[in-house]
Amino acid sequence: MTLVPVAAVSGASPASAVTNQFKGMNWARVGDNFTTGTHVLEGLSSSDSYSTVVGKANTIYNGMAALGVNTVRLPINTQDTSTSWWTAYRGTIDAATGRGFKVILAYWEDGAASGGKITNTSAFMTMWNTAVAAYGANSQVYFEPMNEPHGYSSADWRNFAASWLSAHPSVPKGRVLIGGTGYSQDLRDLCNDSRFSGTLLSYHYYAFFYGTKTYEQWLSDFGTRLGSCSSRAVLTEYGAQMDNGLDYNNAGGTDNFVRYLRAVTERQRALGMGGVYWPAIGGKIASGKTWDPYSMYSRSGSGTSQILTVRNSSGANRIRYGWGL
Repeated sequence: MTLVPVAAVSGASPASAVTNQFKGMNWARVGDNFTTGTHVLEGLSSSDSYSTVVGKANTIYNGMAALGVNTVRLPINTQDTSTSWWTAYRGTIDAATGRGFKVILAYWEDGAASGGKITNTSAFMTMWNTAVAAYGANSQVYFEPMNEPHGYSSADWRNFAASWLSAHPSVPKGRVLIGGTGYSQDLRDLCNDSRFSGTLLSYHYYAFFYGTKTYEQWLSDFGTRLGSCSSRAVLTEYGAQMDNGLDYNNAGGTDNFVRYLRAVTERQRALGMGGVYWPAIGGKIASGKTWDPYSMYSRSGSGTSQILTVRNSSGANRIRYGWGL
């Protein structure tokens, strides 16, 4: 596989010794970000102009900022950059950076990928070349080559990710997040691969990956697949049910979600790891509902007057605790 390098950009910087500068949330498409269409995120419309997207995004970011958010993780795919939607969609990025937010652009599997593996390298690289040309020189924008590359073996994924780095030699490594193996859930092989020295690493950790555990077991397990990588790892996806009244302030809580989220945020804070909660709005729709049960907010209003309301204040408190706030 040969990937063609793109032009140099400025702003080289190393990865931080800790990553808790990332206090973020994912803004997702209703129904999840895996789509062969464009990413029309919750609250947006496919007919929106660039200025309308900027206006809507700013009202949504106002709601996020009230909790201390300074980072948003946004999906990108080959349809976003190869259609007219790209002009409007850039408003989500520009509104974020315009207010000082960091933006993580992450590729979600689409028609150019299947089963967790890139199947159309040309379309994939054209997409990234477009995004890098637009934002490579913007120090607030970070690039995550692929979300959850579970179709690859560890060796194949590391080779592919290294080729992405080689194809973008002047994108600062400190602004690249390489996903762990599997569903971005194991960083150990990447951390031990010198080709990724200086990059950040993207780590996903959900309760449904690992079943039911005690609080102490969650504390112990969280670090298992981090290996020695915690100083470069960003927890780019983690989440728990926020729509059923669970008390995440209860240190003696017996619900598995409560034990999980309390343990994750305890370890995250202790390690100085950044976190990007899944999701703020959008995401997977549960049976009998019109929202993702993990979503931090319910959304009301319309147009450029949208309001985010926290679903569970104790859950929000734990997320803030994990961020070090």
